[in-house]
Amino acid sequence: MPGGPAPIDPALLRSPRLRLRQWTPADRAPFAALNADPVVMEHFPAPLDRAQSDAMADRIEALIDRQGWGFWAAELLEGLDGAGTSGGTFMGFIGLHRPTAPLPFAPCVEIGWRLARPFWGRGLATEGARLALRVGFEALGLEEIVAFTAQRNRRSQAVMERLGMHGSPSEAFEHPSVPEGHAVRPHVLYRLTRTVWRVSLQEA
Repeated sequence: MPGGPAPIDPALLRSPRLRLRQWTPADRAPFAALNADPVVMEHFPAPLDRAQSDAMADRIEALIDRQGWGFWAAELLEGLDGAGTSGGTFMGFIGLHRPTAPLPFAPCVEIGWRLARPFWGRGLATEGARLALRVGFEALGLEEIVAFTAQRNRRSQAVMERLGMHGSPSEAFEHPSVPEGHAVRPHVLYRLTRTVWRVSLQEA
């Protein structure tokens, strides 16, 4: 629409196995299922009920409508067994977000992901996050993208490291949106500049 955000080239949001896209009503039920999974939500304060999950999806969708980017719905384009049996399957979200919490390193743009358990351990979060980094640095012209997670969440930290992000131990922090004393309140911060990202592409 006139005056709206410039659309992101769909080619930037697609890889051999997945694509990132705007949310649809059909995504709400599988999103609620993964948000209710205590294993998926182990490093968050608590699982979400259906109303909380739907409200989160509504906010994400509205942000993408308004600014043209965000935590896109991540869709598998091929079967988990390579047979193409699960094409078009909603996996969760991957993308970029401007946090609103009073974080000590704000303002910033973060990269994040949350996938249902059947899609873990297959490199899909890393593959999708690489698309999001490219959008952030090439299409949006960002100078830096950050990532943060609970200190004990080694699985997500491993993805950050595979993306070429660098931990900043001196900037470990207590997440202000997590209750004091909660096990997931201590967080770690990772950073990646556009310059370092470009060098990593040349070396790949």
